[in-house]
Amino acid sequence: MSNSQMTPRRAAGIAAGRLSADQLAENFDDLHAPYAPHEAAVAADRCYFCYDAPCVTACPTDIDIPLFIRQIQTGTPEAAAKTILTQNILGGMCARVCPTETLCEQVCVREVSEGKPVEIGRLQRHATDTLMEAGVHPFTRAKPTGKKVAVIGAGPAGLACAHRLAMHGHEVSLYDAAPKPGGLNEFGIAAYKSTDDFAAREVNWLMQIGGITLHSGKALGRDLEISSLQKEYDAVFLGLGLGGVSALRAAGEDRGGVEDAVSFIADLRQASDLATLPVGRHVVVIGGGMTAVDAAVQSKLLGAEHVTIAYRRDRAAMSASRYEQDLAASHGVNILFNAQPVAVHGNGAATEVEFEYTATQNDTLTGTGETTRIKADQVFKAIGQTLEDAPDGLKIEQGKIAVMGAGRTSQKGTWAGGDCATGGDDLTVTAVAEGRDAAQDIHTTLMG
Repeated sequence: MSNSQMTPRRAAGIAAGRLSADQLAENFDDLHAPYAPHEAAVAADRCYFCYDAPCVTACPTDIDIPLFIRQIQTGTPEAAAKTILTQNILGGMCARVCPTETLCEQVCVREVSEGKPVEIGRLQRHATDTLMEAGVHPFTRAKPTGKKVAVIGAGPAGLACAHRLAMHGHEVSLYDAAPKPGGLNEFGIAAYKSTDDFAAREVNWLMQIGGITLHSGKALGRDLEISSLQKEYDAVFLGLGLGGVSALRAAGEDRGGVEDAVSFIADLRQASDLATLPVGRHVVVIGGGMTAVDAAVQSKLLGAEHVTIAYRRDRAAMSASRYEQDLAASHGVNILFNAQPVAVHGNGAATEVEFEYTATQNDTLTGTGETTRIKADQVFKAIGQTLEDAPDGLKIEQGKIAVMGAGRTSQKGTWAGGDCATGGDDLTVTAVAEGRDAAQDIHTTLMG
């Protein structure tokens, strides 16, 4: 059998170079332009500097937000950056990708009273960018402890854990299956949210702490065994992320043109020339989270003519924030609610996706029997990711590594955090907090 018979063909509507280089550059420019110093000062002046600030409580990393904004207001953004980075070493990226509209800014007193919060995320970016551009790393290592820790996964959780451990004087070996570090920040964030290779620059800046040795292209289960790591190192931290993609469970999902959204976003983020990326004329994205929005918006920015996000529940249940939903709509993306995929139709390659309308009765999602079809030459699956190759011997709950306290797993000497572990909400900022807290618990345990 020939390769063309074995592999579903790509739909005729999928092509690269739909837009000019200038148009692509404009489309994928920074979503929010950074503050100029005078703009930051004006924005900071709106803060009430609440004593019992609700924004701090809403921040998963517990950044002292009124303090860092006061430091910006007084003309010391470098000091503000240290306040931020002490709690969140990836504060620069979190300032770009955090859903601040549902976290710190949602509870801002200005938001509650006036409907316009202090722009905490943009102020945080101003502070951290100022410090990084100066080439300054404000932390130093403690005296070497003689202890060695293996950190598996160089995503947000692993990087935060490794940095905090190195600060405490431990020697850290940081392993990652990908050819470069960064995890979700490098491969899974929309390109217009993280421009100018910021993810890589932030990792390089973080590594200035010293004491961290990076080993790229090393995967757990293929190149590393957790039993061997436990013997070689004094502690092990798992920040594996979620590498698998959930199946649609719809007929025809193996047709040409049906892809997973995570791979599409990763390819886009690593592309040296966006004009080489193929995109369909009629794109359907199935899912309701941030990945679905990122895939849909970027399809539009690449030149897709019609893009639809289809989500099986109603708007209120959609995990992507209302801000993200509105962002998608502002780029011409249609959002179809209460529609679950039934089948992908086409002769070898996708031409349509059939959906059944749904309703929620007694908290149970049910199909109504009514169906509709949407034209599609490219279909992206964004319905969640799964844990792949979980280490043997670790307790698993709801498809993730079970943890208690500050990331302790069921095996002594092994911690976990980030998307691969229970208890989180699959946000970069939460992963950073879990990696940081696990590192502190590891340090306390190792030092008695």
